[in-house]
Amino acid sequence: MISKEPLIAVGISDHCREVSGAFSGIFESREAGRLQGTFKVRAENGKILVSVEGKSFTANKEAILKNVSAGTFTLQDVVIGAQFHWEQKEKQTFRGGLKIVVREDGTLAVINEIPLEEYLASVISSEMNPEAPGELLKAHAIISRSWLGAMLARKEHGGAGKIPQAPSQGGEISRWYSREDHDLFDVCADDHCQRYRGITKISSHPPLDAVQETKGVFLFHADEICDARFSKACGGLTEEFENTWEDKHVPYLESVSDSSVQHPKLQGEAAAEDWILSNPDAYCNTIDDALLKQILPSSDLATKNFFRWAVDYDRRELEEIIESKSGIDFGTLLDIVPIQRGPSGRIFRLKIVGSNATIIVGKELEIRRWLSTTHLYSSAFVVMTEREEDGTPKHFLLYGAGWGHGVGLCQIGAAVMAAKNFSAEAILQHYFHDTRLQKLY
Repeated sequence: MISKEPLIAVGISDHCREVSGAFSGIFESREAGRLQGTFKVRAENGKILVSVEGKSFTANKEAILKNVSAGTFTLQDVVIGAQFHWEQKEKQTFRGGLKIVVREDGTLAVINEIPLEEYLASVISSEMNPEAPGELLKAHAIISRSWLGAMLARKEHGGAGKIPQAPSQGGEISRWYSREDHDLFDVCADDHCQRYRGITKISSHPPLDAVQETKGVFLFHADEICDARFSKACGGLTEEFENTWEDKHVPYLESVSDSSVQHPKLQGEAAAEDWILSNPDAYCNTIDDALLKQILPSSDLATKNFFRWAVDYDRRELEEIIESKSGIDFGTLLDIVPIQRGPSGRIFRLKIVGSNATIIVGKELEIRRWLSTTHLYSSAFVVMTEREEDGTPKHFLLYGAGWGHGVGLCQIGAAVMAAKNFSAEAILQHYFHDTRLQKLY
């Protein structure tokens, strides 16, 4: 069990060829002593070549650059939103130490080592607008701390590590993506884990206050720290853990209604279609631009119509996307058929029928990957197919609901609850049933 604030290793960039930036303050390496100013790092023949103003040195396998003056370091061209529709590059500034490791393939992993509570202040400012309601920021601080704490607890007891994927066999491919996929660091800095953009996004006091007021507080179910998941907008119903990740039921990550009205869990294709094509009452069903500007970071504001959305594909366009993403030549795309959905309407087994191949694909993120040049907003969608006279598809129109995997806390729903004066604890109780708060340090 966690008894004191841990030091976290955060992967800022991975599999990159070169890193450049600047030290503001004094950093120190065992190879070259004290360092300051602009720097450039690259890998060569399994070693790391570091050039800092006036000094150059070579490190074997890893370069550890300790922050000895409470300074900061800045990195150029850090990719955010990798492979999603909001992907872009940013210059980012970080506290803590810098560690660079060369991988066997000759690329670099860039890692920030920083205390957990400092890490959280950045996460809260990166996931949500720092000016969002204080109770939302406090709720998010608790779940972000818990999400990471659950992984650290498993790691301490030998339970972390790469989770085995379901084998691809019999015309079915089942894949999911977990933070345990990371080998050289605890978590990455992007949407795969939790958004972490250093101190770049910490522009005001509310996130710092939220972290300080909840310092050391974790969400518990029974005697374990909750693996508290979250996504941007559930679409009215949250999803269950086992339909997105490994086949394990998690009691506090069951489907809940994102509303004061108790919408029933969806069962069957007709119910899912009716739900997705409707406009139900839900906390995350908001078009209040002023509120959205208050709660969403700038990179998310460009995403419109997230509660209900539509994507229209010409058949040949979609054939090219699917082949590019899956590596499979399906030939002429004949049909897209939902096989299994979760209670939020999210598909976790989808049959793709082509003239050359028929494959069932899952889980939800793999489906979103295969059907978009980036990622679909979610896997909660229904398919409307326009066909030629001979029955060959001409267009596929996908009507969808929600933004993200939908498991756990709905960020926009929780923000609306906070704006309606719900407390942080009430928000957490709404999304995570049978849980309690406990301070560990």
